[in-house]
Amino acid sequence: MDTHATEKPLLERIVLVTGAAEGLGRAVALAAAAAGATLVLSDLPEADLNTVYDRIETGGGALPAILPLNLDTTDEKGCRSAAELVGETFGRLDALVHCAAFAPYLSRIDDYEHAEWERVLRINLTSPFLLTQACLPLLHASRDPVVIFTSDRVARAGLAYWGAYAAAKFGLEGLAQVLAQESGGRHPIRVASVDPGTLRTGLRARLYPGEDPFTLPAPETAAPRYLQLLAGCDQK
Repeated sequence: MDTHATEKPLLERIVLVTGAAEGLGRAVALAAAAAGATLVLSDLPEADLNTVYDRIETGGGALPAILPLNLDTTDEKGCRSAAELVGETFGRLDALVHCAAFAPYLSRIDDYEHAEWERVLRINLTSPFLLTQACLPLLHASRDPVVIFTSDRVARAGLAYWGAYAAAKFGLEGLAQVLAQESGGRHPIRVASVDPGTLRTGLRARLYPGEDPFTLPAPETAAPRYLQLLAGCDQK
């Protein structure tokens, strides 16, 4: 058995993580780096990524790349430019992990603001679609590419007051299933949708300000599920 491969199952894999500055994205990025991956850290503001960058560098991981990308305003051109930058730097992408998420509040459909509805759908559904589409050529250049979408319990059974966030997550589930169906052939892309459960994140704290966050699992507890998918079929 290759001991080094066992200790570093993601060695030489290029992994792009959105929402990497905090919460689940940060936990996944740090865990992947510890497992040997070279990270492309994406989030805004860029300064918030510096702490994650420093943690990876201090821990002896491969130096990551920083990819500032505003999912609230980015368009097709912006996502293609981001993908081109990754391609120029690494020549391929082995994994794309969508961890970024946004919900402004819990509200009845009766009262949901139209502008916020559009914003939530853009960040949680449209931008992940655009970024995935832009990165497909880089993923096809990988020996074992994988795209991981982060789902939610409200994506599988709608709950009152979750509004645009639930609608967007339902859409993301559909996107994952469609992409998986289309990704066969000679160079298939593995596609997964992961519901990490309720975690101690900034998003959760914003939606439930009266909740004691320390009654919830830390984001790091969900990272192993992502690492298992990232490791690749030839390394399991």
